[in-house]
Amino acid sequence: MGETHRIVYWIQRLSELALIGWLLLLLLIDIMAVIANDDGGFMWLSPVCGAVGVLAVLWRRTRRVSGFTTLLVVSFVTSMIVGFSGSRGMPSLAETGALLILTIAGLRWIEPISRAVVFAVASVIVLESAAGRLHEDTPSLAVGFLIFIGWSVAAGVGSYLRFQLERRKEAVNSVRRAERLELARELHDLVAHHITGIVVQAQAAKVVAEHKPEAVVPALDAIAGAGADALTSMRRLVSVLRAQDEAARSPGTTLMDMRTMVERFSAGGPQVAFDIGQGITDETLAPEVMTTLHRVLQESLTNVRRHAPGTGWVEADLRLSHGSDRHARSENPAPGARRDQRPGARRVWLRVRNYGSAVDARISRLGGGFGLVGMAERVEALGGRLTAGHTPEGAWEVIAEFPA
Repeated sequence: MGETHRIVYWIQRLSELALIGWLLLLLLIDIMAVIANDDGGFMWLSPVCGAVGVLAVLWRRTRRVSGFTTLLVVSFVTSMIVGFSGSRGMPSLAETGALLILTIAGLRWIEPISRAVVFAVASVIVLESAAGRLHEDTPSLAVGFLIFIGWSVAAGVGSYLRFQLERRKEAVNSVRRAERLELARELHDLVAHHITGIVVQAQAAKVVAEHKPEAVVPALDAIAGAGADALTSMRRLVSVLRAQDEAARSPGTTLMDMRTMVERFSAGGPQVAFDIGQGITDETLAPEVMTTLHRVLQESLTNVRRHAPGTGWVEADLRLSHGSDRHARSENPAPGARRDQRPGARRVWLRVRNYGSAVDARISRLGGGFGLVGMAERVEALGGRLTAGHTPEGAWEVIAEFPA
């Protein structure tokens, strides 16, 4: 899998180099044409527009709007200067190619889509204006028609890529909504469990108070503890959508449930070594954290079976760590995640790592990535962080961290 990512990376790099090389070749042709037909007019402005176009294409990932705008303004001003001066001119090949490339990129990436459409319309106007630099009706019409065909193809490609991007965004949002609703159901059960315990203990304290008043204080302490747990779970419901349907719910999961799931996976797939560190019990972790850890482990194992059928073995570790440990630190915390980086702050982390995986080309073509989106949504909703990627040893690794 690591080798596949390196191949994709170099293909993208070589494609970018080929694109810039093609534009530079067109710019060289523009310069040679100006040298061969120089009459002292404004023909030299065409290669200048081409050079601006090459720079705009180079900046299209970091300066999408500003680069596109600069090229549109420079190109249109050049057309106006050539037109009003009556001197000879011609549309730059590099300038035209850059505008077509930026039309594709603009329709794909510029937000909102209405602004992208405005830039695309401005692009065709500027391109047709550049065709008018020829000052001859027949050549100008012919070149303008060819440019319009090229722009139509570019607009079609950009619109298709935007359609695919919007489809993926909608799919990601659907996964996030489903994960939030599922998490809200689980947290609803946990809070209901705490409230039920408070009611039962309060009723018991009332009965005990009639016969053993000294036993009321421990009961009140237990009620206060259950109330604090309920408040903690309620705070974690903020920003999580709540479904109104009465779907079947379960009160949570345990470490035994996670072990059972691992055993079932090992029986029908790669062997899994599941190690639970010292100090971790069903009472150590908040119930909502335990439920989410169970879901992350389940989704990670499912992804191994689905996307890495040649996996040799899988390692799963559940550990407690402190703020100074390697797994407790994060250089790039998730937006909105509540991180506790005080010295000695405890965190629990789950790591799932698979080795010896062989990529199945039939599976790779199907795409994916929504399982990771759903897992990250659940983890971040509880103030944690999820990372996934390749290790230097060539394994695929998923790590979920939570405050403990």
